[in-house]
Amino acid sequence: MFIKRFLPCIYIKNGSAVTSEEDDSIIEADAYSLAMKYCRNQADGIIIYDLSEGMGDEAHEDTLKIIRAICGDSEIPVLASGNINKLEDVKKLIYAGCSKVILDYDKEVNILLTSAASGRFGKDKIYVSVSFPQTVQKNIEDLDRSLLTGTDTNYHSGNDADTGKVRDLAMKYASGVILKNIHALDLIESEMDLPIVICAKDLAFNKIIDYLKKESVSGVSGNVVSLNSDEISSIKEICSDNGIPIRRIESKLKWSDFKKGPDDLVPVIVQDYKNDEVLMLAYMNEEAFLNTLSTGLMTYYSRSRNEQWVKGETSGHYQYVKSLTADCDKDTILAKVSQVGAACHTGSRSCFFNDITDRDETDNSNPLLVFEKVYDVIKDRKLHPKEGSYTNYLLDKGLDKILKKLGEETSEAIIAAKNPDNQEVVYELSDLLYHMMVLMALKDISWEDVTAELARR
Repeated sequence: MFIKRFLPCIYIKNGSAVTSEEDDSIIEADAYSLAMKYCRNQADGIIIYDLSEGMGDEAHEDTLKIIRAICGDSEIPVLASGNINKLEDVKKLIYAGCSKVILDYDKEVNILLTSAASGRFGKDKIYVSVSFPQTVQKNIEDLDRSLLTGTDTNYHSGNDADTGKVRDLAMKYASGVILKNIHALDLIESEMDLPIVICAKDLAFNKIIDYLKKESVSGVSGNVVSLNSDEISSIKEICSDNGIPIRRIESKLKWSDFKKGPDDLVPVIVQDYKNDEVLMLAYMNEEAFLNTLSTGLMTYYSRSRNEQWVKGETSGHYQYVKSLTADCDKDTILAKVSQVGAACHTGSRSCFFNDITDRDETDNSNPLLVFEKVYDVIKDRKLHPKEGSYTNYLLDKGLDKILKKLGEETSEAIIAAKNPDNQEVVYELSDLLYHMMVLMALKDISWEDVTAELARR
């Protein structure tokens, strides 16, 4: 059985989140903020619908910027649909960071894009969205094999598509289905051996449980989730009680397994999961520990205020749990987190910034830190030009000069690789990487952007 997911929707129009495709009443002026709220409310993914179709290229690009920002900061997968009319539109959503692109089968052009999109980006990146009527009219006779290769430009589907033909297309080229008409579930669940996410505007709670018990259903979406996102955590608890598998943090240790101090607290060392930077030290009591497990947000006990507190609740600098590990004596917890903003109340990224002894700068070869340090110098040169700096020379000359140097350094690396001396290859690759970082700085692309894309692949 699938792990069952709750996926709220965000319908973006003119930068705001509106009620639905049919109702443009604004429910949140800032679509990005709504997405971050869904992350905190334990949603398992976000489905974004771009409603900029017919509003011009500028509106479309503005929506893509919002989607890119959401994907960059979201702790959960982002799926996107709407205003997809060509393969380039699919590419833009993938490049924006979306884990899946949903092709709407109510649009003929999306059906015709299926094979090309799947072939270009992989079947795992493609979902299809269908909205069959309760009684499917079997009146399509000319959907031949050419449709399966995306070459049939005379196909007209509407809502009367033959489920068998749609099934063949989806099974071959997609990895999941968004079903917009839940009344058609019985009709298609036996036809499609793919995870089906049902989308509903409103649904009684007991019906949600009934649907999630079905093996074919992998999740629930639509306004029934979006408008009740504050209840996702509670619904998940009930799902768990009913034997429905859900995404949650499971602890292998009970609170009683820890060795507590005289105040019944356990210290927690907090690290950034991306680079292992130590961010802060805090304490947990049992309530904070259990709340951390149930919400996925780091929660601590304040010794000075004698109360529990969720990190980021007032500052917005939340910490999302990535892993929790106990030390050998089980008297300390190591928490690896995704940190939003600064961990320290001073505004510093880390609380540990007061030097006690002189730093040992003799070992500066930590590969992760070297890339960051060199890139930081290049960015600083961009902001604060220095006379005689080669980096500033390149940045002043602009894109064409940087690209020319990249080409030259690539050629020199290739030539060096043909020689037996590996040190020459190391030297030339270092030059190549430096010039690549100059290009990154010019384009405002960070190492985090690059590594996030590699991780997605």
